[in-house]
Amino acid sequence: MHDPVRKAVRQVWRRSGVSEGVRAVPEETALAITYNGGTYAVMMGTPQDYQDFAFGFSLSEGVVASIAEIESFEAVAFDDGVELRMWLSSDKAESISARRRQIAGPTGCGLCGIDSIAEAVKPAAVVAPGGSFSFDQIMTAMDALAPLQTINAETRAVHAAAFWTPGDGIVALREDVGRHNALDKLAGALARVGGDARQGMVLLTSRISVEMVQKTAAIGAPLMVSVSAPTALAIRMADAAGITLAAIARSDGFEVFTHAYRVTAGSEQERGHPTATLPDLPSLRLRGEGGPA
Repeated sequence: MHDPVRKAVRQVWRRSGVSEGVRAVPEETALAITYNGGTYAVMMGTPQDYQDFAFGFSLSEGVVASIAEIESFEAVAFDDGVELRMWLSSDKAESISARRRQIAGPTGCGLCGIDSIAEAVKPAAVVAPGGSFSFDQIMTAMDALAPLQTINAETRAVHAAAFWTPGDGIVALREDVGRHNALDKLAGALARVGGDARQGMVLLTSRISVEMVQKTAAIGAPLMVSVSAPTALAIRMADAAGITLAAIARSDGFEVFTHAYRVTAGSEQERGHPTATLPDLPSLRLRGEGGPA
């Protein structure tokens, strides 16, 4: 089908002069999601892991409650894109006919085409308490992310979403030019293999926006960590969903914005302080919401 990485001729400008060469760049193509012959959404994404993307999108959008409701899947490549064809049971097909919409937007735009504010900010699923994670575990998980990003190692231009557990480390990682697509692919991969998402954490290389929280909640993970910052709405959504949101994760640490009780000072525990945890955070108050930030 389509190669996720292409070679492009480039012109390199430096203070020392101009040169030419070749750079690996990520491919981008139209991915059409169809159910029972009707187009539901069209997204721009990386042509890879089609079934993971289709299944994960179906789950996180609420089209199906389980991948068992998808009776068949087929990826059909055309010159200008790939059609991801799924067939559902007749009762499921009828239920989505009323909400079918066309989405045509820029790379990985998670909410393109949604014209209802209520639909765009619909409450996320509330996750189960799950386990706790030490400072060292979170740092170890984030350190393991970059070496597994094979497409990004070539292109420096794609996002990644991964799932980490204390016993196995990173058990799944997906890449895409769209951050929402990467997380949908991860959701699909996890659903296909099964397992308990309550005992692990979602790792992201992108900004945390509200739809990223909604998708993490659909997976059921109690903790999400990103190298970038969250939006205010994402913080409120994570708080309501019971998700621990850690962000701005760098080599020297990270910042926790919601449900900090899940993060423990593991090194202190080893020194004889088993109850040491980061203090929980007060309710989020933003400027313009009745008090100082």
